[in-house]
Amino acid sequence: MEQLTVLATRKRSVARLTKNAKIFKTIIQAIQEKKGENIVSLDLRKIHEAVADFFIICEAKSHVQLKAIADFVEEEVEKKCDDLPYKHEGKQSMQWALIDYVNVVVHIMMPESRKFYRLEEMWSDAVHESHED
Repeated sequence: MEQLTVLATRKRSVARLTKNAKIFKTIIQAIQEKKGENIVSLDLRKIHEAVADFFIICEAKSHVQLKAIADFVEEEVEKKCDDLPYKHEGKQSMQWALIDYVNVVVHIMMPESRKFYRLEEMWSDAVHESHED
């Protein structure tokens, strides 16, 4: 129950982001540089129940690439934005890595996991934008 309280209250203390925010652009560029595929952002700002302003979702072709993308996103955001993730999970399972920057949550998934969980369908009310090179 404590985790739900944290999720419900944490967003209020952080300014809302836009697609032009430095952290948003840095994440997209880092994923592109490591050849992440099917990169999509979901704008969740108009969805009251959402726990973040944006989800950024991409696919990796291998477990090694998944870890490389996740590590590089964290390195680039720290270097360029001086920001560390609030939380990260999944690098060990190598099916789905999640990096939570409070207002931006990055999902790096293997294709099978992405098809199974269908985040884009779950958040179909969100504005979707593709970020292919």
